[in-house]
Amino acid sequence: MKLYFAPGACSLSPHIVLCEAGLAHSLEKVDLRTKQTAGGVDFKTINSKGSVPALQLDDGSVLTEGPAIVQYLADLAPEKNLAPAAGTMARYRLMETLNFISTELHKGFSPLFNPATTEEGKQAAIANLKPRISLIAKQLGDANYLGGTQFTVADAYLFVVLSWSAYVNLSLADWPTVQAFLARVAARPAVHAAMVAEGLIK
Repeated sequence: MKLYFAPGACSLSPHIVLCEAGLAHSLEKVDLRTKQTAGGVDFKTINSKGSVPALQLDDGSVLTEGPAIVQYLADLAPEKNLAPAAGTMARYRLMETLNFISTELHKGFSPLFNPATTEEGKQAAIANLKPRISLIAKQLGDANYLGGTQFTVADAYLFVVLSWSAYVNLSLADWPTVQAFLARVAARPAVHAAMVAEGLIK
């Protein structure tokens, strides 16, 4: 498998899952501005959406959209317990959380990375994000991970999205359990390995 990624983007989530699952994979960096891969290929010929992540499977087909990719990867390594079994209510709860992270948190950060967003617009985006972070903090509670003691693909995705707060002047001081969660996930060997591979840390 090959994961097309941009350093620190949402593609870090399936990258973490690949490492957690111990699945063989290669990486190819994508310049999201030029839509060119590190190998000089027009990325839109691989993923017409032009966005990462994109996972090229061994049969040559391509799977896109992070929440779908991480569940696919989790199902390839069921012994790692990165997602509950398909068809169970626990799996639907996982999908519920992935959808919330994707639509309410991930997209909520988008204006903060857009250079065309005014300062007023950025403050509005932050104000919009805060109650959503409070909701996810309530779901997390005092547990180690969103599902309790077991790290899942939802934790990988939440870690990536909320880590963006450090780059957009969004303090997480009001949510100490979220800060502790981020530190806990960052300390996982697979997470560290993925971040090193993307050049985010040494």
